[in-house]
Amino acid sequence: MNGAPPAGGGRVVRPRSAVAALVAAAVLGLATGRFVLPPPAGASAHPAGRSAPAATAPASASPTGAPGAPGAPGAPGPVTTANLLDPVAFRPEVATGRIHVTDRYGDGIYANPACTGEKTLTQTLGGPGARFRGLTTSLRTDPDDPTWAADPVDQVAREVAAEAPSPSLAQEFTERLLREQVSCQEQPPGHWVYGRTTTVRPAPDVTASWMGTYEGLLNTTGRAPEVEEPCGGIAVLRNGSHYGVLEVHACLGTAAMDRVVRTALSQL
Repeated sequence: MNGAPPAGGGRVVRPRSAVAALVAAAVLGLATGRFVLPPPAGASAHPAGRSAPAATAPASASPTGAPGAPGAPGAPGPVTTANLLDPVAFRPEVATGRIHVTDRYGDGIYANPACTGEKTLTQTLGGPGARFRGLTTSLRTDPDDPTWAADPVDQVAREVAAEAPSPSLAQEFTERLLREQVSCQEQPPGHWVYGRTTTVRPAPDVTASWMGTYEGLLNTTGRAPEVEEPCGGIAVLRNGSHYGVLEVHACLGTAAMDRVVRTALSQL
């Protein structure tokens, strides 16, 4: 396809009926909608409905000793909504009061771009359900998957995260997920493409690898240009036995993408 997907790369711009990406506390300037679909029987539950305003810690901060903090022991226990990215992470590029959060538990398309085909997380990894979070600037969502905005231009980000039986298996999962996305670093000229891989590793069991998205007009050689800024991107994350994929559809440059990815990693 010529052109780029919505900023964040993992989704092709087209009407969709069903495609497939961590929670810091923060005071929102305006009311941020949070809508939660309950997990299936046996999954850890979390409160439904609109969340209350929370603490004022910066998005990049992680409380000392909190699960998932860089350098802390590998994240213990099952993944909950507290491990997912919060709207405040996108400030100041996107006003937090404009972002609505929708959570669900289960399976689904996670981050497969057109160059690798569309699969669900279970099809790729064979694991159980995962947490899905959509961050959108509209309450109109896809009826088949409310973590996707009905109109792709309203998608800020999408995250999927789960827990593996062990840190070693989580590492294997992230390596497989990353290999799948790396294949999109080379595409015919005119097709959107991912840029080079940037790896963040604050601790042996805490790592993130991310790639920026470049629209087709910037792809003149089959690879992303080195001198241009990306417009969003994708990240594969791991903290201990937790792993996940974050797609950023908002048009963030290198510095903002790195900040958001590090925040997501600190919360996973």
